[in-house]
Amino acid sequence: MSSDLSDDDMPLARTNGQLSSSTISKSEDKAMDHRTSAKAKPAPVSIRNGPVKDATPQTNGNGKRKSRASINNVNYKDESDSEDGRLAKRQKKVKVDDSDDEVLSKRKGKLPPAVDETAMAEDSDDDQPLNAKLASKRKAIEKNAEKDAKAIRASESKSKKPTPKKAIKDDSDDDMPLAGAKGKKRPSNGVNGKGKTNGVKKEESDSDEPIRKKVKTAPAKTKAKAEKATPVKKAPAKKAKKEVSEEPGDAEAEDEEAEYRWWDAPKKEDDSIKWTTLEHNGVLFPPEYEPLPKNVKLIYDGTPVNLSIEAEEVAGFFGAMLNSTHNVENPTFQKNFFNDFTEILDRTGGATDRSGKKVNIKEFAKLDFKPIFEYYHAKNEAKKARPSAEKKAEKAERDKAEAPYMFCKWDGRKEKVGNFRVEPPGLFRGRGEHPKTGKVKKRVMPEQITINIGKDAMVPPPPEGHKWKAVQHDNKATWLAMWQENINGSYKYVMLGATSAVKGQSDFKKFEKARELKKHIAKIRKDYTKDLKAESMADRQRATAVYLIDKFALRAGNEKDTENEAETVGCCSLKYEHVTLREPNTVIFDFLGKDSIRFYDEVTVDRQVFKNLRVFKKPPKKEGDDIFDRLTTTQLNKHLSSYMQGLTAKVFRTYNASYTMSNLLKDLKVSNATMAEKIKLYNDCNREVAILCNHKRTVGASHEAQMEKLGDRIKGLKYQKWRNKMMLLDVDPKQKKKKGADFFAQDPELDEAWILEHQNFLVEEQRTKIQKKFEKDNQKRQEDGEKIMPDKELKERLQVAEDLAKKFKKENKTKKVEAEGRGPTVEKIEGNIQKIEERIRTLELQAADRDGNKEVALGTSKINYIDPRLTVVFSKKFDVPIEKFFSKTLREKFNWAIKSVEDDDHWEF
Repeated sequence: MSSDLSDDDMPLARTNGQLSSSTISKSEDKAMDHRTSAKAKPAPVSIRNGPVKDATPQTNGNGKRKSRASINNVNYKDESDSEDGRLAKRQKKVKVDDSDDEVLSKRKGKLPPAVDETAMAEDSDDDQPLNAKLASKRKAIEKNAEKDAKAIRASESKSKKPTPKKAIKDDSDDDMPLAGAKGKKRPSNGVNGKGKTNGVKKEESDSDEPIRKKVKTAPAKTKAKAEKATPVKKAPAKKAKKEVSEEPGDAEAEDEEAEYRWWDAPKKEDDSIKWTTLEHNGVLFPPEYEPLPKNVKLIYDGTPVNLSIEAEEVAGFFGAMLNSTHNVENPTFQKNFFNDFTEILDRTGGATDRSGKKVNIKEFAKLDFKPIFEYYHAKNEAKKARPSAEKKAEKAERDKAEAPYMFCKWDGRKEKVGNFRVEPPGLFRGRGEHPKTGKVKKRVMPEQITINIGKDAMVPPPPEGHKWKAVQHDNKATWLAMWQENINGSYKYVMLGATSAVKGQSDFKKFEKARELKKHIAKIRKDYTKDLKAESMADRQRATAVYLIDKFALRAGNEKDTENEAETVGCCSLKYEHVTLREPNTVIFDFLGKDSIRFYDEVTVDRQVFKNLRVFKKPPKKEGDDIFDRLTTTQLNKHLSSYMQGLTAKVFRTYNASYTMSNLLKDLKVSNATMAEKIKLYNDCNREVAILCNHKRTVGASHEAQMEKLGDRIKGLKYQKWRNKMMLLDVDPKQKKKKGADFFAQDPELDEAWILEHQNFLVEEQRTKIQKKFEKDNQKRQEDGEKIMPDKELKERLQVAEDLAKKFKKENKTKKVEAEGRGPTVEKIEGNIQKIEERIRTLELQAADRDGNKEVALGTSKINYIDPRLTVVFSKKFDVPIEKFFSKTLREKFNWAIKSVEDDDHWEF
């Protein structure tokens, strides 16, 4: 969709290195075809998306990064360093974030293993990356999308009544049949000569920034058109009116707790007004610092030193986390900490020895934090070892202190507040290789905090001796309190919880916007396919970027301040070194994505896209230069908004995830499947969507141990099944002739050594259970003021475990098993065997599912990108409890989805 109004002559937003020419001649484009005679592969499809273990680290900038296999246990010390050095403590387990991509690794070593090297040894290949089999599936899904788009537009066109033509300047043409817009030219990069966006108003934000002016809202008529989408159950008008207009103080306690069905309530005319009344109790500050005992000191060059309270607190931050070697042995972490620490020392009078003589702390290497670490470690261990009653009392006291802050009154309704606690001071860690890791996060004071509250509400009092920075009454903002943190200068907000109506409405709008994209996707794809050959370089770059975002779920990407932020990139900010081209049409992406997690993918693309990328990388471009040098994320989103109000690049991820999931679920054959099989079928669909969206994670250090434990549980059940079969012979010896010797044969996996080990485990497990039950009973007696039971009682109870050990010993000797239970019969034992077999099948499915998910983060796509109503419909259609897919927290978060389609058996995305 080329345009005469190109932005090529306008100043570029960024000029990193060499620029592409403003146009591409047809002869130059044609010449690209003669560079290779190799036959192009079908496109688009991801053919490899595996881990990198033995490659040298690479970065988006100049710093070094560890490969995926080593990112969680980076060793910053020289190999010659002694293991018992100052910081050589037990490494704390690092929590792995379920983010989208993987940690970056250089391409100089081996490439990631091919799909056949990383595939699971299963009958199914559902968990493999987007290989040739998935390519045809995606192609079919895209064809369906095109049909759906045409059907929706045709249906809307028929249902519209002809009206007299009026020249409405700001009216969008999104709701008109696409044929009616033929005469219009779309602006290059979404900007026309007058700087407008085809008359489409920008989407109103949630006002999550500090006090600012709001954009005027669109007329109610236009708004109604945009929001006309989901068929939801209508509530009685009177009830809806009461819920919307209800004022605080007018309702009784039971009305406050009544469910607010906002999805059934009438749409507001002015959607920018978020609330009319708002009451809350402010924020909860962290406890004050407790000074170290006088005998616990920081040591410098062998000398214990005295510090000011502020400097001692900062030294404690570092000392308390010595076991986190991933952080404290990081040179950047050390450098940033030491710079901040010495600055605080200079400001607070420095350090002195026991005699009061000044000690100049100039070298980090001479600092010894061991005494501080040992103090905090001992304190934590003592805290863990406290009696249960003491822990409960502390929790009750903490809950009591937090209770006033947990809820607010939002338009008279009781809504849960999400993050009401002010973050305590400490050392900043950051994600990935953040350049500011190790810097001191200062204590947030009331004087830094702005409170947002209703005009008639009582302003929460600040701590004694302090005052708030400001108090405002902005009913277009959804935050309750706000402050600016000192590390990156970003704003922190206290918002409502994930289960609140405000958050639910935000999620609802996000998925409805993705559903709206169904109408326009065919037109968008047709246009960007045409513009892949556009003469204008800006138009061609834009079309190529939209192709990559649509087909491979790349994020749009924004420029970063590399001195203050980890340099992560997306599609529009890709640099020369992030893309490798291999004839005839293979593209290898390798860069740091969101949260500094490595994005690696080797994909097959349309031949024209491959040619374009080669043009965008054409000399004199070199490493560090932008590939899309004539495109910014802002320009891209302005262009997309010309198709549909509020459409941005990120909507494609939600649309593709939800639409793909919808098609996969439709094609499922679930007849005569067990509950476990239905759950696995759903997870297989979820996995394909997660792979599409590149929601990857590193294989956790505990994965192998978990799989081994699961394997032992399966073997344990097989042993239990064999014992029941032997009990069958004990009850009726004729069963051997009736069922055959093979039926009673021991499973080959159950060798004698394993059986002995398992029997010992069962005996020890029995002893542990008895011991814990005895201690719990005695604790309850003590709390109730009763006399505790003597050790003799425990000894008598433990006799059960001793009897079990003797039974196993006898069975091993005689190779016979005595029937257990009251009145054992053949029917009862056969019923037990059948139940055990079902449990084995369930665990085997779980094991296959878990192993398939070891490098795929299902939760990210399920929570953020797949419309939750699809899961609810699947749950209802195949009679699977929703609890199997959504935890309690998610059921509360997606209550709107569960309730809005509970009576709609034919809901579709």
